[in-house]
Parts: sequence; C-alpha cells; structure tokens
Amino acid sequence: MSSDEVSSYIDKLAQPWQADVCRSLHQIVHQTIPGVDERLQYGKPHFLKDGKYACVLGTAKGWVSFTIFNAAALDAADGLFEPGPAERKTIKIRQGQAVDYELIGRLLSQAANAG
Repeated sequence: MSSDEVSSYIDKLAQPWQADVCRSLHQIVHQTIPGVDERLQYGKPHFLKDGKYACVLGTAKGWVSFTIFNAAALDAADGLFEPGPAERKTIKIRQGQAVDYELIGRLLSQAANAG
C-alpha cells in the first residue's frame, strides 16, 4: 500500500536526479513485492512484507542508498554492495550512474521471498 508520507518524501527531495532514482526504486519495490506496506520511519521510507523489513531507501548529499534486508544469501557482482553486515546489503547510487533496476528487482525479490 502506497503511503502519502513516502510519496511526499520523494517529491520534496532537492536534487531532481535523486527524486527520479527514488521514484524508480519505489516503483520497483511495488512491482516486486505485491501488497508491500510502506511508512516513513527514522526519516526514511521503509518497506515491509508481512510485517518484516524488506528494504529502505534514503538520500545523502551525493547519493541514494537502497538497503535490502534478509539479504545474506544474495549474490551480486563485486562492487555492487557497500561493505556491511551480510543480512543487509546496501547499494549506493550516485548522480549519472547507470542503474540496473531489473537486477535490483531480482535481488529484492530473492530476499523478500527467502525463508
């Protein structure tokens, strides 16, 4: 279910490129996880499947971050994910970077449907 808070968060982003990336990621989440719940928590959009965190997106000055939860079994090309705990995998997207939304959707689907 889409949340006005999450849509408002994306619409208020100061950098147009960040808003575009976030809109695309938002769409991928809804396509990948039917019936996903979303809410603004800790100032960032969080997405839940069956009451458990599936992913979160956020922005910083120079990037958009997209973190996939329940991700220990995910396998992706070296350099795609930032270093961090195995159960959470974060992708940092910078301005002008090509984004493989199809790959992100596949990885999100694997994590959301695991265990």
